[in-house]
Amino acid sequence: MTDASPSVGATSAEAAEPLSADPAAGTDAAAVSPGVNGAASPEATPVFTGEAPEGKTFWANLNSPFRLGLVLTLGGLAAIALGLAFWNLSTIIIYVVFALFAALGLDPVVRWFGRHNVSRPWAIVIVYTAFALVFAGVMLLVIPALVKQITAFFSDLPQTVDEFQQSDFYAWLSSTFGSQVGAITDQIEKFLTNPANIAAIGGGVVNFAINVGTTISGLIIVLVLSLYFLAGLPAMKVAFNRFAPARNRPKAAAMTDQITDSIGAYLMGMVVLAFCNSVVAFLLHLFLGLPFPALMGVLAFLITLIPLIGSVLYWITATTLALFTGWVPALIFAIIYLIYMQLEAYVLTPKVMNKAISVPGALVVIGAMVGGTLLGLLGALVAIPVTASILLIIKQVFIPKQDAKI
Repeated sequence: MTDASPSVGATSAEAAEPLSADPAAGTDAAAVSPGVNGAASPEATPVFTGEAPEGKTFWANLNSPFRLGLVLTLGGLAAIALGLAFWNLSTIIIYVVFALFAALGLDPVVRWFGRHNVSRPWAIVIVYTAFALVFAGVMLLVIPALVKQITAFFSDLPQTVDEFQQSDFYAWLSSTFGSQVGAITDQIEKFLTNPANIAAIGGGVVNFAINVGTTISGLIIVLVLSLYFLAGLPAMKVAFNRFAPARNRPKAAAMTDQITDSIGAYLMGMVVLAFCNSVVAFLLHLFLGLPFPALMGVLAFLITLIPLIGSVLYWITATTLALFTGWVPALIFAIIYLIYMQLEAYVLTPKVMNKAISVPGALVVIGAMVGGTLLGLLGALVAIPVTASILLIIKQVFIPKQDAKI
C-alpha cells in the first residue's frame, strides 16, 4: 500500500493546504515576502515599469506622445475653424440677436392683446401692421425733411460759419485762445465744403449706395426673423425648458418667463424714452429757431437709445451745435433739456421701467461699454438685459447652491 503520510520536511499545516499559484506571480509587481509574524519584508518595494497608472487617461496619453500631439493639433485647428466661422457669420448672428430682442420687445404688446381676447396670430398681425404704418408715416415725414435739411446744411455752411465768426461766443473764444480759433474754423469749413472730402467720409458714392442697400436688406431680414420668433416664442420657451432636468423644469420655466418679460419691458421702455427725447428735442429746436429740427429729433432718438449716457451725449452734442446759432438759444436749450433729463431720470424712467430688472449702475456702465465695443449700438442696447439675466441666474441658481453648502 502507498504511504499517505505527509512529505518529508513538511509540517502538518503545510500539508493540509492545497498547492496554489500566487496571483501576482509572473507580473511586474513586486513580490511581497512575508516576514516574521506575517509582516512585509523590507524587500517589498514597488517597481516602476514606465507604464501610466490605471485610469489616468492624461498620463496614459503621455505614453503615446504622437497621439497626444495629434489630438491637441486637431483640437487647436477645430477651435481656429470655429473662430473663423463665427467671425464670418458675425453679421448673421447680429441679425438673429437683433430679431430675437425685437420679438421680445414686441411680445408684451402681443400678450396685452391676448389678455383682451385676441388670438396670438391676430395680435401679431395687428402689432406688425401698426408698426409698419407708424414706420412708414415717420419715414414720409422725416426723410424729405432730412434730405432737405442735409442739403441746406452743406449749402448754407459758409453763411453759418460767417454768422458764427460774428457772434459773441466766437469773440470770447478768440480773446481766450488767440488766432488759432480762426484757423481751425477755416480748416473745418474748407474740409466740409470740399466734395472730395464728403465722398471720402461717406466711403464714396458706390460704397454709400452699397451700405444703404445692405442696411435695407438687413432691416428686412430682421423684420422677417422677428416675425417668426414672435410667432414661435411660446414653443421656443417650452423647448428651451426641456433642456433642464424634469425636477427643475418648473423653476426653469419661471426663470425663463421672468427673463423674457424683463427684457421685453426694458426694450419697450427704452424705445418709449428715446421717442420722448426725440419729441422734446424736435420741439425745442423748432420753437427756439435752431436749425434742422427734424434731423436733430432723429439724432436724439438714435443717441438716447444708448443706456445711461445717451441723454447726456445728446445734450452735449445738441448744445454744441446750437452755439453756431448763438449763445442765448444754446443756453436756453441746454437749461430746458437739462430739466427734462432730471424729469426723465426721476419720473419717467421709474414708471416706464417698473417691470424691468434693476441692475447696479457700475454694471450698467461696464455692460454698455463692453456691448458697444463688441456690437456697436446693438451691443450697447442689449448689454443691460443680458447683464440683468446673468444676475438673475446667479441670484436664483448659483447663490442658493452656495448657501446650501455648510
